[in-house]
Amino acid sequence: MADTLIKIDFSKTPEEQECVHNRWHPDIPMIAWVKPGDDFVVECMDWTGGQIDNNDSADDVRDVDLTKVHYLSGPIGVEGAEPGDLLVVDILDVGTMDDYQWGFNGMFAKENGGGFLTEHFPEARKSIWDFYGVYTKSRHVPGVNFAGIMHPGLIGCLPSQELLDEWNTREGKLIATDPDRVPPLACPPDASTAHLGQLSGEAKDKAAAEAARTVPPREHGGNCDIKDLTRGSKVYFPVYVKGGGLSMGDLHFSQGDGEITFCGAIEMAGWIHIKVSLIKDGIRKYAVKNPIFKPSPIQPDYKQHLIFEGISVDESGEQHYLDAHISYRQACLNAIEYLKKFGYSGAQAYAILGTAPIQGHISGIVDIPNVCATVFLPTEIFEFDINPTAEGPTPYINGDDIPISEWKDK
Repeated sequence: MADTLIKIDFSKTPEEQECVHNRWHPDIPMIAWVKPGDDFVVECMDWTGGQIDNNDSADDVRDVDLTKVHYLSGPIGVEGAEPGDLLVVDILDVGTMDDYQWGFNGMFAKENGGGFLTEHFPEARKSIWDFYGVYTKSRHVPGVNFAGIMHPGLIGCLPSQELLDEWNTREGKLIATDPDRVPPLACPPDASTAHLGQLSGEAKDKAAAEAARTVPPREHGGNCDIKDLTRGSKVYFPVYVKGGGLSMGDLHFSQGDGEITFCGAIEMAGWIHIKVSLIKDGIRKYAVKNPIFKPSPIQPDYKQHLIFEGISVDESGEQHYLDAHISYRQACLNAIEYLKKFGYSGAQAYAILGTAPIQGHISGIVDIPNVCATVFLPTEIFEFDINPTAEGPTPYINGDDIPISEWKDK
């Protein structure tokens, strides 16, 4: 194993540690410097900084302070990296911490973040998942046991001041179109809970007022939540500041395409082993605007799936024109209704789609007026047969009997 470049003290709060930050700003000091060709290990706390406990209550998910997240390890400077270059990151391995052999999946309350299906699941819920090597299962979602694809949900480089200003301008304009929306259209800067690593004093106060939240993916990478970025994958990041300023976190044990419950993966504390190199003037050479990702050849070997389709017709029956968002939502809802026939509550079925290695596809986007979006649900992850038969479904469990009151559908 390579040397650990960034080590987390899990007995301390994130704010007590200078090796993590929860905003994007070009003035955040590099916590360490490496050379092209170096490989090293970075430890990461879970994205909430330890706000979620291993118990049977969803109160912590309900009450989590989303102005504090995500807590990222870094930034790391790469010697010789200059604006216009591409920073090449090879993900060599990702793993769990010995003392944290569990993770969590959460559905955030509508008034506190919401999620892809927040209109259907407006209340906070949580499931705990225990790790057994590469496999995981949950006491809150019985009947499933699957192999995870551990990966960083969030990884990217520091923005330039110009790029940061562009983010704040365009997202501010969007928020202004409906400033009271719940959940909000975007997350503006919030200086009150900004943690900027080693930055302090007046410099920190100035930066905190404009530092970007880590919630969305942007041109620099960020919160892309690509489940196939496990060991063996590679990322090409645009460099905007001297040294690049690479940071990472939000590690996932497993995730379905779309991370649809918002806290939709199995979130965990862990470590990531990476190697860095540079392509000088790579942005111009390859016309790069957003990062380019090369996925890993490693993935769970599930060959049998049920495929659920959705089209651009919403729950009220209204027709929309080639709307992929609505189509994918309908595909997910169709899969949830199907799984409910086997005894799962709607929330449990929703959690399965968020955590298991489902595949999401835009199968057709040219046939007006409907996009055809599809969800590939692997049948082999279930401990019982979920295939349709002439006899009809036999309930495997009673989801409402699972000992966590928040799972019960209202």
